[in-house]
Amino acid sequence: MADISTLERSIKVPFKNKDLLMQALTHRSYLNENPKWHLDHNERLEFLGDAVLELVVTEYLYANYPNPEGELTNWRAALVNANMLSDISKNFDLNEYILLSRGEAKDTGRARQYILANAMEALIGAIYLDQGYDMASKFIHAFVLKEFPRIIEQRLYRDAKSVFQEKAQEKVGVTPNYEVLAEWGPDHARHFKVGVYLNKDLVADGEGPSKQEAQQKAAEAALRQKGW
Repeated sequence: MADISTLERSIKVPFKNKDLLMQALTHRSYLNENPKWHLDHNERLEFLGDAVLELVVTEYLYANYPNPEGELTNWRAALVNANMLSDISKNFDLNEYILLSRGEAKDTGRARQYILANAMEALIGAIYLDQGYDMASKFIHAFVLKEFPRIIEQRLYRDAKSVFQEKAQEKVGVTPNYEVLAEWGPDHARHFKVGVYLNKDLVADGEGPSKQEAQQKAAEAALRQKGW
């Protein structure tokens, strides 16, 4: 693991309680191999940080844009989803600081993206507890909200699920529905296979480490399948 003081300098947050920062960086899998580790894993901090992140982003969008609720909701979702958060974490090499089991450390695929996104939320929770709302808001503005112009410019708020629903309603007058076809894996690393249907016809399926991600993958596949 890299020196956390380098991380503190990169994010411009000098922690008073270093253990809060270390806990934010501790993945559940690390405790399985290091039961004597003096800190808990980061999932409670992630729970807190998720709420702080959503509030700061919501507050910013509400104060600066008079758009209707539906648009603001889509913009917020594009800012706080796992893809965006894991991308943002590369700005300060968060991946180099996370404590993982040897098995998790070898996996650099989609699961790592979720670990990074969750660690981002845990980091925000730790900043909030250590330094208060204003510092957490400053961090979110510096690293998360600065991505907002790119989201608007590249229309990243138009996710595959929304596009497929619009196309399906426009072309065949049907609203798609999604069903979980299978799920497997331990509680902290579940994997889902979801099918997307038009009426009772299965159009395509997708897999992912959350139902939402699997739905997006299914919608992407359905758009390709239909040529929409």
